[in-house]
Amino acid sequence: MKSIVAVDKHWGIGKNNDLLFDLPTDMKFFRDMTLNKVIVMGSNTLKSFPGGNPLKNRINIVLYPNGEKRSDCIIVESLEELRQELKKYDSDDIFIVGGAMFYKTMLPYCNTAYITKVDADGKADVFYENLDKMPNWQCTDSTDNIQENGLVFRFTTYKNNDVQIF
Repeated sequence: MKSIVAVDKHWGIGKNNDLLFDLPTDMKFFRDMTLNKVIVMGSNTLKSFPGGNPLKNRINIVLYPNGEKRSDCIIVESLEELRQELKKYDSDDIFIVGGAMFYKTMLPYCNTAYITKVDADGKADVFYENLDKMPNWQCTDSTDNIQENGLVFRFTTYKNNDVQIF
C-alpha cells in the first residue's frame, strides 16, 4: 500500500477541505500514479473532488462511517470492512489519498509514500505526518526543484522500514 500527497514546508496538506496549491505538474503526477489503480480515502476527501464525484478510471473506496449508499464508488463503514475490501486487490495498486486523519490512520500500513514537497507556507489547517522526523521512514528519492505558478517543489519518495500488516 502507498500514500500520495502534496505538502507545504510545514507538512500542511489542506485548508477548508481543499488543496493548498494549484500545481498542474503535481496533478499530472497524481493522475499518472493512480490511473487504473485503487484509491482509498475518507468521506471528506471524496466531497472535495469536483462535484463530489469519484475520480474516473480508478477504483474509489471511501471510508464513510454511517455513510450514504452510492453506486459510483465502494463505501465501507469501518476499518474492518476496509481491511476485508482491500484484500481483493494487489497491495501495490492501493493508494491512500486523504484526508489528514485517514492518512494518519493508514500510514503505518504503507510501504511507500510519494510526497510532493512545496517550498511555501500554505497556511494549512490539516497536516500530514512529518516523515523526516519518523525513524522508520527514509527519503529514498528526490527530483530536482521544479518551478510552476510561482512555486518551487520537488517529488520525493519515502520508504517505510517497519510496515505494519493491515
